[in-house]
Amino acid sequence: MKALVVRLDSFGDVLLAGPAVRAVAAHSEHVTVLCGPRGADAAHLLPGVDEVLVWEAPWEGFDPPDVSVDDVDALLGRLRAGSFGAALVLTSFHQSPLPTALLLRLAGIGRIGADSVDHPGRLLDVRHRRLPGRHEVEAALDTAAAMGFRPPPGDEGRLRVLPPPDTGALTGNGPYVVLHPGASAPARAWNPRRCADAVALLADAGHRVVVTGGPHERVLTRCVSGDAGVDFGGRTDPRTLAGVLRMADVVISANTGPAHLAAAVGTPVVSLFAPVVPAERWAPYGVPAILLGDQSAPCANTRALTCPVPGHPCLDEVTGQDVVRAVHKLIQERHT
Repeated sequence: MKALVVRLDSFGDVLLAGPAVRAVAAHSEHVTVLCGPRGADAAHLLPGVDEVLVWEAPWEGFDPPDVSVDDVDALLGRLRAGSFGAALVLTSFHQSPLPTALLLRLAGIGRIGADSVDHPGRLLDVRHRRLPGRHEVEAALDTAAAMGFRPPPGDEGRLRVLPPPDTGALTGNGPYVVLHPGASAPARAWNPRRCADAVALLADAGHRVVVTGGPHERVLTRCVSGDAGVDFGGRTDPRTLAGVLRMADVVISANTGPAHLAAAVGTPVVSLFAPVVPAERWAPYGVPAILLGDQSAPCANTRALTCPVPGHPCLDEVTGQDVVRAVHKLIQERHT
């Protein structure tokens, strides 16, 4: 059977779908992932994926496209050509799978399953309802299991990616920690001045600090690196970044894609976690992690993209010394 897994969100969201994708792959001859442009790089990193289809949905993302009949028709044609026997639609706890399910039904896919609070009518063959307090990884696995896609023996449901390249020539010899100062939304980002202070304090404590970021974050990584850090801004693609994170002692990151990529390669994470979404659902999964940030701040559970509280207190009250202490604790635990 050919199966389709849909996860239309960002890089980190697609990584969190990885264990469910592997569960589907264990029961399918061919697995296609349908994702948005921001998640495509992550989909290509996932074990069990045979094909990636990219489509920008008009109900997803920070700046969704207009609804286009021609665009939808083109997608339906691609889906019909896939001859999928089943489709698993994965969404976050606050999203509805029904717009996607409608398109899949129009494409002739015979068996469709998803987690849905809303009554699905005839759009879903398997309607799952997530249990309270489940992490997004676990909720996705639960939905897959409701469709009969259970993980294969020996698969513990951790995040995983395809083996990354050896990045020793890039990072040089010796241990290091990674600080990733960027985030997908301003409300989730730590103040750049705080990041720079943490880099300097970590260097003073004897750590080599690698500062990572995408091509559009070079000004940020240069500022944060200063004279004490090694600036990797714009120097890594997703696979190379996975290799850099894999060899780090600890990764320091906001709640954004690289934090989940660090978890997928087994590296402990100091998570600068703004509570605009709940940590129980979005914290780094399956690796040692320390969460920093006031989880009871007034912004909690608002899903805000820009902090609604003057001064961004949930994260700005975290100091560089707090990060240094968390890094030392995780390194000590890793080597005991």
